[in-house]
Amino acid sequence: MSKLIFPPIVKQLSESVVKASKIDAGLFETYNVKRGLRNADHSGVLVGLTNVGDVVGYKKENNELVPIDGQLVYRGISVDALVNGAKEQNRHGFDEVVYLLLSGKLPNLKEHAEFMEYMGELRKLPDDFTNSMILTNKGNNIMNMLARTVLGLYNLDKDADELTPENLVYQSLNLIAKVPTIIAYSYHSMRHYYLNKTLSIRHPDASLSTAENFLLMMKGAGKYTKLEADILDLALILHADHGGGNNSTFTIRVTSSTKTDTYSAIASAIASLKGPLHGGANHEVLCMMDNIKENVKNWDDKQEVTDYLIKMLNKKAYDRTGKIYGIGHAVYTISDPRAILLKKQAKELAKEKGKLEEFELYEMIENLAPEIFYNFKGDKVAKRVCANVDFYSGFVYNCIGIKESLYTPLFAMSRIAGWCSHRLEELTFDAGKIIRPAYKNVYPQQSYIQIKDRK
Repeated sequence: MSKLIFPPIVKQLSESVVKASKIDAGLFETYNVKRGLRNADHSGVLVGLTNVGDVVGYKKENNELVPIDGQLVYRGISVDALVNGAKEQNRHGFDEVVYLLLSGKLPNLKEHAEFMEYMGELRKLPDDFTNSMILTNKGNNIMNMLARTVLGLYNLDKDADELTPENLVYQSLNLIAKVPTIIAYSYHSMRHYYLNKTLSIRHPDASLSTAENFLLMMKGAGKYTKLEADILDLALILHADHGGGNNSTFTIRVTSSTKTDTYSAIASAIASLKGPLHGGANHEVLCMMDNIKENVKNWDDKQEVTDYLIKMLNKKAYDRTGKIYGIGHAVYTISDPRAILLKKQAKELAKEKGKLEEFELYEMIENLAPEIFYNFKGDKVAKRVCANVDFYSGFVYNCIGIKESLYTPLFAMSRIAGWCSHRLEELTFDAGKIIRPAYKNVYPQQSYIQIKDRK
């Protein structure tokens, strides 16, 4: 990365900005401010109610948090039941999860068929729009290209600012259907302009599921296996929603409370998800695992793996941050239900791709890391940790042949279902109530000095 050179005025202002932005950490306790909307026990500050989804990782007993097996629930139905229900019938389940999240109920056979047919009609982008917004107006980051293109769809909608339930549902379905196409085309455009690769634009197939369509547009017909499509569908289900408290969903509820248009609200959520502290964890896991594979000679040796993980916690290995990426979660304690479900199919995929030895290294680290973390931190400060969904999702995408630049866009492709559901809830239930938190100003008062007398 080249070193940026700025004019003196920028350096001067940046030094002042750093100084002016400093706040005494003790003041947060003095004024009882919940930093990051987190309580002292690290649980989230309750700021709203929702019918869409629930994330459970602990229960409270005698005002203390007690770890329990993780649960993820969409509209009252556990994600395990949704995944297993679709799997038993040998079909993909993400599209019916979209229907469930938006409407609050699962579709019957007739409703499901009509829904799939309608979504199939919406997937295609207008040719001139594709050319102007994605192919001509190129970009080198798919998340930025996605946000830009979503905002561009505003201009194609003659009722873009209309907030009736019918119009909001139409806009939601239109975006959910088109986002996979936008992501696939953006990836091919980026490859073409920046890597000198052949530009391949494949039209979506109205008869296919979201997962199959994406692999079709990415790889071409006959270039992906059934297991690849099945596990991508699973990943989409697992990322479709995660309650109202995650950063991007809270972002869309904040922007939606202002009664802005759907396209601007979705773009704000995309911007939030792009941040590496939110949407980039699986990439971090993949980089960490590459480092471990390079430095641990015997992947079957528990002691050698343990020693290297301890070095990482001591900030003496990998990126020296003291983190084991993919281990631990803000809510889940004993287990992340998404990681459990993804791990099952990840092993099947590893066998198909000849990567079973690598999968077993992941599994060993998942088993060793919680105890290592607990012993390292000590009884008084350590909390229960487990592997989260990001621990295996990067490995899965890598096995499928999906490049790292697509990891966060894939997250967005799934989570847009939850975003739209929360936006509909925000505008339907609490319309007219703008979300407006308070901040306590602690900057010292100062007098105005005439410009000629300033130093």
